[in-house]
Amino acid sequence: MSDIEMIRAARARIGRNLRRTPLLSSPALDAIAGRRVLVKAECLQVTGSFKARGGWSAVSAIPEDVRARGVIAFSSGNHAQGVAHAAREHGIPAVILMPIDAPQAKIDNTRALGAEVVPFDRDTDDRDAMGAALAEARGLTLIKPFDDPLVIAGQGTLGLELAEQAAEAGVTRAEVLVCCGGGGLSSGVALALEAEAPGLRVRPAEPEGFDDVARSLAAGEIRRNDRLSGSICDAIVTPQPGALTFPILKRLCGPGLAVSDDEALRAMALAFRHLRVVIEPGGAVALAAALFRPEQVDGDAVIAVATGGNVDAALYARALETLA
Repeated sequence: MSDIEMIRAARARIGRNLRRTPLLSSPALDAIAGRRVLVKAECLQVTGSFKARGGWSAVSAIPEDVRARGVIAFSSGNHAQGVAHAAREHGIPAVILMPIDAPQAKIDNTRALGAEVVPFDRDTDDRDAMGAALAEARGLTLIKPFDDPLVIAGQGTLGLELAEQAAEAGVTRAEVLVCCGGGGLSSGVALALEAEAPGLRVRPAEPEGFDDVARSLAAGEIRRNDRLSGSICDAIVTPQPGALTFPILKRLCGPGLAVSDDEALRAMALAFRHLRVVIEPGGAVALAAALFRPEQVDGDAVIAVATGGNVDAALYARALETLA
């Protein structure tokens, strides 16, 4: 199980290989939300998402002789790029299973990082079984997208940064809205904040219809999504919370939040207009919740994590059209 010492160790291994992403603000966004809004722009991270943290943490911790045989991961794109980037920088092969409906930009970027891409159908194929079979056949180390202690620890390094940046901004009490799929980032950040900034509480944010984490938190036990496709927020559509992540979420997080695809698009457009950053749909749901669910958020300030910015041009143009 991940803990604060694992998160601190992950930060030491990451060192200067990844970016300390900024905490941004805009008076216009504050006015929309009716409170101070701070945005952790992880969309500016290496590979365009927070997944670079977990990927580096996991790859760098594998014993060198085992690591040399290569790694395998399955992802709609952001975890794929995070693992592929870490593998390339460590000089080892990477095989990535990606759904056939993943954004083309994410597929292209993963291949550009030197990874072998293996497609699968998220509605009919069992990606876990496929990944396990390939790992065994080729001697690869499987790096899961969220239910892995080293991945959770890597994602938790964002929480360490956020604790420091919130203190610098004079924010000691706030709800931290985190875009959530399987819960790797939400649980890692929650662990980091518990140790370093206990006045900051994580609230998972998800797309409507795919809010398995919110429903699981409300029920006190894991609930599964009825379907695995149908939202533009591909980066955070997962079957259910992880076996490792859910106990952390249950202990440390507040109730989940859910927003519509249209609200995610509007948040993307507003982030472009007022912050000049590009956010993908799945990376925008936390900001959407901050802006469009103010009655569900407590406090004078709210922090939203913009988790990724890997979006196809056509979909981004659709988001910008909401400004018209």
